Amino acid sequence: MDVKTIGVIGAGTMGRGIAYAAALGGYRTILEDVMPEMLINANAWIAHTFDEGIKRGKLTSEAASAAISRIATSSSVEDVCREADFLIEAVPEEMELKLELFTLFDKFAKPNAVLASNTSSLSITEMAEMTYRPELCVGMHFFNPVPKMQLIELVRAPKTSDETIVACREVGSRMGKEVVVVKESPGFITSRVNALIGNEAFAMLEAGLASAEDIDKALKLGLNHPMGPFEMVDLVGLDVRLRILEYLHATLGEKYRPNALLKKLVAEGRLGRKTGRGVYDYPKEPGKS
Repeated sequence: MDVKTIGVIGAGTMGRGIAYAAALGGYRTILEDVMPEMLINANAWIAHTFDEGIKRGKLTSEAASAAISRIATSSSVEDVCREADFLIEAVPEEMELKLELFTLFDKFAKPNAVLASNTSSLSITEMAEMTYRPELCVGMHFFNPVPKMQLIELVRAPKTSDETIVACREVGSRMGKEVVVVKESPGFITSRVNALIGNEAFAMLEAGLASAEDIDKALKLGLNHPMGPFEMVDLVGLDVRLRILEYLHATLGEKYRPNALLKKLVAEGRLGRKTGRGVYDYPKEPGKS
C-alpha cells in the first residue's frame, strides 16, 4: 500500500496529536472536525507543540515548518475520505459514533484505503461489519500525549489482512512509534491492565487509605511508573476511563465495575486536564479557548 495522505477524523486531544505525528512523519495530513473552534484550537496546539520541540532541541525549525505545511483541515468527513489513503478516526469512545463513521468510510473512501480506529477498548470487528472491506479495518491505539508516547497498540480483528498490518507498521514507524500487535479482545493490553490499576486507586482514595498525591507518589517511586494513576486518569480523561470501565464491566465481568468516586467526579464535570479539574486542578492549557 502506498500511503501518501492520512486523514484524521476528530480534532480533540488524540486527533490533533495523531495529526502532529503523521505530519512529522512526512505524510500529507488532513485533520477533520465538524466544529470550527476545535480545528482552531488544534492548529494552535500543534504550532505550540512544534515550538516546544524546537526549544528542547528535538527538531529543527525547518523540520517543524515542513511538517506544519503538510497539515490541512476540513469540516467534511466525505471530502477527507475521497483524498486520504489511510483514515484514522479519533472521535469520542462511543460505539454508535464510530459505527456511523465506518459506514461513511466504506461509502466514500478510496477502495484500498486503510480504515483505522483509535479506540482504546471497543470492538474493531463491530466497526468492520459496517463495511464491505473488513480486511482493511484495524485498530491503532495511540497514547496521550501522542508526541511523547512511543507506543501504538495495533489491534488485529479476525478478518484484518496481513497487508493492512504491514501498512500500519510502516505508518507507525514513520511516525516514530513502536508497534505491538494484539488480537482483538476487550481492552486490548494496556487499557485492560490500566483500568484495573486506576479503579483500585480510586477505591483506596474513596476509603481514605491515602491521599491522591501519596498514591501517585507510591506507584511512581515504588513501582517505577512514569505517572501515578490519578495523574494518568486526569490526562486521559475521567469520562474516557469511565466509558472504558463500563465496557469492560459489561464484557469481562465484575472486577471491572467502575468505582463510585470515579462516577461521582464525572457527574460533577471533573473530567481531568481538558476541563481544568479532575482528581487535581490544572491551569489553562495552550490552544484551549
